[in-house]
Amino acid sequence: MTYVLAAAAATQSVLDRLGEMGIVVTPAHRVSATWHDLVGMAGSFLPLLAAGLLIAFAVTALLNRLLPGYRRLLFVLAGAAAVVTVHVALKLAFDITPVAATRTPGGLAVQALAGAAGGYVYALADQRRLAHA
Repeated sequence: MTYVLAAAAATQSVLDRLGEMGIVVTPAHRVSATWHDLVGMAGSFLPLLAAGLLIAFAVTALLNRLLPGYRRLLFVLAGAAAVVTVHVALKLAFDITPVAATRTPGGLAVQALAGAAGGYVYALADQRRLAHA
């Protein structure tokens, strides 16, 4: 969920910039470019997000023992924090911004929302798993 939303948002951001430069971007271009980026970024961006989310959700699982009434909120915050941390860590460690959209605060916020959505979906799925355990 997080990867699909984050990659798609990044693609749409780039296509919006092209539109601002006067380049015609059709809905077909948007679908094609999004699919291309989902496949193309799967070897690099997806593992980075997965590692960040794994760490964030593991810490959140421990926090949920202390704050059980805030389970969904904690996973939502963890998802957002994980995605922002991946982007900021890459910038600080290697001075790179592989996702152009994150060069602006708004773009980074959209990426954080993708992480938050992933955290929410994870919390729901894990809650169902716990209910059936």
